[in-house]
Amino acid sequence: MEKPIKHNENEDFGDFDQNSTSISSKPTTKPIKIGFLYINPEEKIHRTLPLRVINLIAIGGCIGTALFITIGTALTAGGPLSLLLAYCFWTVVMLILTTAIGEMVSYIPVPSPFITMAGRCVDEALEFCSGWNFYLMESLYIPFEIVAVNGMIHYWRDDYSAGITLALQIFLYAMINIFAVRIYGESEFWLSLGKLILAIGLLFFTLITMCGGNPERDAFGFRNWRVPGGPMVEYINTGDTGRFQGLLAALIQSAFTIVGPEYLSMVSSEAMNPRVTMPKAFKTVLYRLVIFYVLGAFSVSILVAYNDPTLNNASTSDAAASPYVVAMKNLGITALPDIVNAVIITSAFSAGNSYVYCSSRVLYSLAKRGFAPKFFSYCTASGVPIFCIFAAICFALLSLLQLGSGSATVLGYLVSICTGSQVLNYVFMAITYIGFNRACQAQNVDRNGFKYKAWFQPYGVYFSLTFLVIMVGILGYTNFLPGRWVTSSFIFNYIMVFVNIALFLFWKFFKQTKLVKPVDADLISGLDEIEEHEYEYYAKLESEGTKDNTIFKKIMSWVF
Repeated sequence: MEKPIKHNENEDFGDFDQNSTSISSKPTTKPIKIGFLYINPEEKIHRTLPLRVINLIAIGGCIGTALFITIGTALTAGGPLSLLLAYCFWTVVMLILTTAIGEMVSYIPVPSPFITMAGRCVDEALEFCSGWNFYLMESLYIPFEIVAVNGMIHYWRDDYSAGITLALQIFLYAMINIFAVRIYGESEFWLSLGKLILAIGLLFFTLITMCGGNPERDAFGFRNWRVPGGPMVEYINTGDTGRFQGLLAALIQSAFTIVGPEYLSMVSSEAMNPRVTMPKAFKTVLYRLVIFYVLGAFSVSILVAYNDPTLNNASTSDAAASPYVVAMKNLGITALPDIVNAVIITSAFSAGNSYVYCSSRVLYSLAKRGFAPKFFSYCTASGVPIFCIFAAICFALLSLLQLGSGSATVLGYLVSICTGSQVLNYVFMAITYIGFNRACQAQNVDRNGFKYKAWFQPYGVYFSLTFLVIMVGILGYTNFLPGRWVTSSFIFNYIMVFVNIALFLFWKFFKQTKLVKPVDADLISGLDEIEEHEYEYYAKLESEGTKDNTIFKKIMSWVF
């Protein structure tokens, strides 16, 4: 049963003492010097992220290059109605999953919570395979985003060595993530703020231009919904079968654009006052998903026709493939495409920054559990898992493969193979929450007492799990159609399924693990540390006389 320290839940203490590196317990022994590093013998990361940073990271984690650029591929394959239906449906699937994980994380915000709780509530073998699956996915997306930034710079010019931008990004990622989590939090706050402004600005751009506020004075309204062949486009086959396949193509694309709770969950172990901060952050999920994904898809369907030649012929590696940029050029707008491209570059940079952070924290958690070498659990005196950062930077170096004409294809293979693990990650999350929910029932833990309680559970998570499993199966379904078998496509879409099965069976037989009975699930470990943190947190506030529950702070807390 959760035993929270009594306090006013409406207070937002997230911003006190901006210069503090941590309010967690100080090491009882002196740091050990290894070369130029000072290693914290207690091997703990610190809780330093305030609420406003947590909320912007949550918002920023929802907004990536896919929302601005690759969303156009769903439009060309399925048409405007299929695009909108796919994004609405998958938003519901991810909303239910996100609120479920939010309940679990808000109750016990341990490092890599959705991975750690898999071992506590289901099976240690599931924790092992889900941890490594998530780690490989995050790590291989680092070079992808680095290369994406370089590709978007080519929108302006390409008469320079790509090694310059690649090396600069790798250096910046290392500096941001090594020199304390506070720097990561603050940098991600401002980068996410830029993405938020762009996403909302493009919604207003759609509304204004469709009503005639453009250089052409063309009030085009919903004209692009009435283009011949739409609003549900035939894909692969003709007739109703082709239109259904167009819907599937849009749905598959939406599964990679609409992200779940992983990035918000990963910062819970470094959040100040997490059992107040995390529930507030998860409560913003509904309007974030609706505004960014549903309205974003609706805007794209209005701005550009599915058969626009520029959109269909553009490369997905730069902003020229963005339906927003295509619409701006079609309307004779000259300045905005450059602004959009600049912000999308910061979006891709921010995404890569998040991947370095998440990759390092997952490896840290795996090391703490004995699933990775122990030295990866060592932290600097400021609480940074330094060797995990180095490992993430090694993956970032794969972006340098882009410098070779043939080896660049290898990078594409690595990233493509890994993308299927994203949906598998959500399958593991759903299974973990089912185990957590059953454990709460078996141990008489009253979920009504949680600071954040998920909707429609446990039935909702079974709904999400069903369609997540279906999505895993249809990712490469076109390979099974007559005359459409492509070996590389099959590998890219399904190899992570076989890898995860192998990882699960390896740990299952190597460690002889057993399924965890609900009554035996560990819902306690970690709560003592959290309660100790809460005690020190409020004691520090009281000693300093800090008050952050002003009207302005409450408004900013709701917005961000």
